[in-house]
Amino acid sequence: MKAMRALVQAMTLAGVCGALTAASLGAPGAAPARAEAGAGARGPAWQVTPTGSQARFRGLAAVGRKAAWLAGGGGTVLRTTDGGRTWRDVAPAGAEGLEFRDIEAFDARRAVVLAIGEGDASRVYQTSDGGASWTLGFQNDDPKAFYDCVTFFDSRHGLAVSDPVDGRFRIISTADAGRTWRVLPSEGMPPALEGEAGFAASGQCLVSHGPRDVWLATGGASRSRVFHSRDRGLNWTVADTPLPSSPSQGVFAVAFRDTRHGVAVGGDYRPGEPSPAAAATTDDGGRTWRPARRPPAEYRSGVVWPAYSGPAALAVGPTGSDGTLDGGRTWTRFDTGSYDTVDCAPDGGCWAAGEKGRAARLIFTASR
Repeated sequence: MKAMRALVQAMTLAGVCGALTAASLGAPGAAPARAEAGAGARGPAWQVTPTGSQARFRGLAAVGRKAAWLAGGGGTVLRTTDGGRTWRDVAPAGAEGLEFRDIEAFDARRAVVLAIGEGDASRVYQTSDGGASWTLGFQNDDPKAFYDCVTFFDSRHGLAVSDPVDGRFRIISTADAGRTWRVLPSEGMPPALEGEAGFAASGQCLVSHGPRDVWLATGGASRSRVFHSRDRGLNWTVADTPLPSSPSQGVFAVAFRDTRHGVAVGGDYRPGEPSPAAAATTDDGGRTWRPARRPPAEYRSGVVWPAYSGPAALAVGPTGSDGTLDGGRTWTRFDTGSYDTVDCAPDGGCWAAGEKGRAARLIFTASR
């Protein structure tokens, strides 16, 4: 809790209404080797921790300031327990052809990782010994299913979501930390729109908060929407969001501070395409969404609302990172590095990850 208060205080002192803007000097996508903040800035910045990998990491689980897990292309799973000084390859044996897009970790030894793809390429593995061994808990056998994201309510109960099968999003559930899974009934899921899907861009298209609430973010259709369940995925409601939607647009990630206050980010993932109105907020659990007054200037694929951070949240994308101090109503870029996903641990340790093996810890720069 103390670390989260320090995060808010540091972001406030940095201005995110001044110094954070100064920290975003430079061309979008510029990526200095270490802390990627502008000269003279005082505030948050990402400090790169070399992984020795060239995989693109869209799956990230922050365990603490010292420990984190990464999941990416080529069947890559990495783990650090020393704050990123070293990263260990702990991937499941024989996973080289898989595309890992999401990972959920309960501590430095227990984690669940999701591989995406058509048919049996969609899989869920579970480890309880730091990745020394893995159990294949789920392997998709329906050629029409394509799993995107996984989330957990606690260390045993979790859900994963597939793009629509026979007109509805498919949900699978586990009650034993990912060792076994079952398909939930579809009667409580509203029909999907034509072309609607989840984006497996950051592991944050399906997120939970508390023991029962879970949200599903979508795009790809005529409208971008957020689904909400209060009973661990058995029954859902759905609401439109103001984010534009198309085959390359929609809501890519959501994060919730509690069961009422949430933020959504997205845009158009195609490089160079404009992404207006790429963020929204809710204060009623996702029943209604309002556009951010000042959204991130470009597409953002990942967002996190750190525990105990009050109104402060972080969003990342291929062209930079943004912070908000007012619950997502206004955002200011503070870093220009390329990241796909972001996560913060209960002790205040925040991490980001992305293309070309990039992983970083959140630090605070001093005036210079």
